[in-house]
Amino acid sequence: MVRLRLIRRLLRRFVEVDNRRRALLAEAVAYLFAARLALIFIPFPRLAPHLGTFVPPAEARAYAVRTKTAPEEAQLAEDIGWAVTRAARYLPFKAVCLPQAIAAQVMLRRRGVKSVMHFGAAKGTEKPLDAHAWLDAAGVAVTGYPVMENFAEIACFV
Repeated sequence: MVRLRLIRRLLRRFVEVDNRRRALLAEAVAYLFAARLALIFIPFPRLAPHLGTFVPPAEARAYAVRTKTAPEEAQLAEDIGWAVTRAARYLPFKAVCLPQAIAAQVMLRRRGVKSVMHFGAAKGTEKPLDAHAWLDAAGVAVTGYPVMENFAEIACFV
């Protein structure tokens, strides 16, 4: 009974969202699902070239994408970030930082907005190493934020 109430409440909230954001949510669900499947079935070395060009974190290309661009691109990046993080909450599987970053990057790329995907690592408390991925585009923190200060950025894909 509780689950049915939750589903009804979510459907009611989904209907209240405007058509543009509703379409973004549906697209985010599809890309999160595809990213999850890709991460399960495709080895990362084969998947990495599809994420962009591998560059060191301090390279100028990575910095250039982080700077503000046109207001329309910044608004689009914010909306996509909202849709991906919102959709990830309600999926029947755990869509953590990397699938979210991949889904948002694909959605931005389809719209011609450049992004940079960051990878970081930190010494873990429960396991030897913690990893995290986050995405920037058009001067906007799209997914994976806030990044904890103990994470050291080790790689970027532009």
